[in-house]
Amino acid sequence: MSQQSDDDAIVESGNETAILRQRPPVKSADNIAAAENEIVENIKDVRYIVREYPAEVVVRKYLVGKDQDQNEIYVPDYQRDLIWPAKNQSRFIESVLIGIPIPFLFVADISEKEDPDGAGRLEIVDGVQRIRTLVEFMSGQLVLSDLERLKTLNGFTFFDLHPSRQRRFRRATLRLIELTEMVTEDVRRDMFDRINSGSVGLEAVEVRRGVEGGLFVDLTTELAKNPTLHKLAPISETMKKRFEYEELITRFFAFSDRYEQFGTGPEGKVVKDFLLKYVRDLNTELKNDQSGAIANKMRKEWNDMLAFVESKFPNGFVKTGRGRKVPRVRFEAISVGTNLALRSGNNINEAAIPIWLEDEQFQKWTTSDSSNNRANLIGRIDYVMKKLIGA
Repeated sequence: MSQQSDDDAIVESGNETAILRQRPPVKSADNIAAAENEIVENIKDVRYIVREYPAEVVVRKYLVGKDQDQNEIYVPDYQRDLIWPAKNQSRFIESVLIGIPIPFLFVADISEKEDPDGAGRLEIVDGVQRIRTLVEFMSGQLVLSDLERLKTLNGFTFFDLHPSRQRRFRRATLRLIELTEMVTEDVRRDMFDRINSGSVGLEAVEVRRGVEGGLFVDLTTELAKNPTLHKLAPISETMKKRFEYEELITRFFAFSDRYEQFGTGPEGKVVKDFLLKYVRDLNTELKNDQSGAIANKMRKEWNDMLAFVESKFPNGFVKTGRGRKVPRVRFEAISVGTNLALRSGNNINEAAIPIWLEDEQFQKWTTSDSSNNRANLIGRIDYVMKKLIGA
């Protein structure tokens, strides 16, 4: 009787044998060694702590100091555009109410090196929508809808629940994976991309480049190479690879031309849909403009804006005191407001530009968590434009 190895004896037929049986490698020993070295070099040293908080504690840590951008748990700029519709929010609340386990939230402890003033705050890596939904519901703003298991609760707010249920909901436990301060921003963004790759997919700018490639997209690629932009708006290598500069340029032109129309068209108040329609329209306009006059005008406006910001705004688009970041909302306010002021042909009021950028009103326009609602978008752009033309 022939002898079998232990592995071969486990199963004898079908695909299982092919899967479980040890086979000799096809690659050479050098290839295998090189692959192993590459894996070792790219292994992330991701250290973390597991914490548990009642829902009301998480909400409080998120709300206290939010308007001043000092809340302990906060939404990073690269996630501010992500907003669940009411149906998804309601479904999440239903899950909490009936006791379905909630996936871990991922947060990251900000180090002193990265942000001296914000050290110890927790950046949300994954879980923005769940936390926002808890805030909306527990503050009475979310009206439950489209519930399938708890149909009686459709039309309810948090305060319509029985008082005992409200108390139980407040202390419902959320589990957090807290990445230590040793985990860098690039690693956090990479984790965000990977965690969400199954459900969220590509960033909006990547989708636009894939399905709406054309002359406008080509123009943003060209303008993104401008060294002045890189100086005024420094970003990580990870964000460069995710076409963040192209995203900022798209927002510059779209809001320069149509910011007052945002939220009034069929695309609603969804920024990515608003930008997608603009890209489609501009691709068509540029294709039909045989002289190239439109593209040349756009290049001039972009370069003039950058030149003005470089000469008049000491910190460019960077937000000081918070790890020298370039929030999209701040970029939009300064770049579009400046462009509209230059377009107006009025004399520019250059006095005290650095001072009014630190005004409480400007901070409110650019740090509020609802920073992409219509009122805030128009408010921050108009604020900069009017300050520059002395209106």
